[in-house]
Amino acid sequence: MIEYNCQQIDELLCDYVDGTLSAEQKAAFELHTTQCAACRELVAEVAGAVTFMERAAIVEPPKELVTRILYHTPKQAPMLEAMAKQDWLKRWIAPLIQPRFAMGMAMTILSFSMLGKFVTPARQLKPSDLDPVKVWRTIDDSAHRTWDRMVKYYDNLKLVYEVQTAIEDIKGEPEDNSSEVKSNPKKSGESK
Repeated sequence: MIEYNCQQIDELLCDYVDGTLSAEQKAAFELHTTQCAACRELVAEVAGAVTFMERAAIVEPPKELVTRILYHTPKQAPMLEAMAKQDWLKRWIAPLIQPRFAMGMAMTILSFSMLGKFVTPARQLKPSDLDPVKVWRTIDDSAHRTWDRMVKYYDNLKLVYEVQTAIEDIKGEPEDNSSEVKSNPKKSGESK
């Protein structure tokens, strides 16, 4: 047979008053309330409140009540600002939790973790590897090297563009002269 304690009685109280407990649960509930004076009193109060609410008449509020309430209510600016902040947050988070984006992020993380596992040799971490100064130096050094590579790449790209432009200009000048000679043979004879 089921035995309930006071906390479980408190949790099942609404179901008992509504009459939705099974016969076994109802018997165990009533057994506990006959033995516990505090729970018996609680059940009597709740049952009395429910019967009172059932007997109470439905009251129609005055028509101008809503208008008066709204008139006397202070401005809701802080609440509206909080709601606006929540809307802003929802607008940013909503696309992130879409299934397509979430699956793409998961696959990206999985891909990078697999690359990291197979590209870098795995070795056991040592306490000296976790030294904050050493970690910071490594990150700083890596950032500077990356920056230097980017600057060097940009400079090389600029140099390559200038060289290609110069080559095209050199190739373009004789072609321009020869095209003039072909298109206007009198000028070529006059210059001789």
